[in-house]
Amino acid sequence: MKLTTLMALALTVGIAGPACSDDDPTGPTTPATANVRVVHASPDAPNVDVLVDNVVVLTNVPYEAVSGYLAVPAGTRNFKVNATGTSTSVINADVAVTAGMNYTVMATGLVAAIEPLVLTDDLASPAAGNVKVRLVHAAASAPTVDIYVTAPGADISMMSPTLSGVPFRGYSDYLEVPAGTYQVRITVAGTKTVAIDSGSLAIMAGEIRSGVALDNSGGGAPFGAIVLADKN
Repeated sequence: MKLTTLMALALTVGIAGPACSDDDPTGPTTPATANVRVVHASPDAPNVDVLVDNVVVLTNVPYEAVSGYLAVPAGTRNFKVNATGTSTSVINADVAVTAGMNYTVMATGLVAAIEPLVLTDDLASPAAGNVKVRLVHAAASAPTVDIYVTAPGADISMMSPTLSGVPFRGYSDYLEVPAGTYQVRITVAGTKTVAIDSGSLAIMAGEIRSGVALDNSGGGAPFGAIVLADKN
């Protein structure tokens, strides 16, 4: 799957709308756009095609794949997620997007109960020397969780969680912390039983990241996570 090529094609065929010349005030206007990226986070769904206002913008997208940002006209847009090569929609949702804003749309949940999760992405740079990190619970088979963000190897047995009682499809605000190396551990809520361990994650000053907890392919344990590069 060549997401870059597909995004370029989407823009070419009109997802961002026709351009006009400043010298031609009677011509079509360029609509204000929002930036939207798509994440396939439904563990038992097949590879999918993504359509915006019935135009295919991504095709044959596998589980855990993340697109770059697509420019789409502001307003209420129709998003469809279809099994690849078919007209069978597992998601058919209208999503309102605002000009100049950035969004992540995730297909979440087991396919029998799949739903879009729409996040607003804050890409404003952190303070000098800092990073911004957002955490998302998109593991359909996992219970409510606690999340610990610590120095690598830190003993969490006597620590309070960074975030507690996070339900499926729950997510944090962006947390601004000093750049460095961190470890994210996700436990069953109210316990120290680690279900997901990121290992050491080095985050450089100025970077913005979203960590997304996910089921294993097909659903269920062992659980894992992907890290989205919101902004480098």
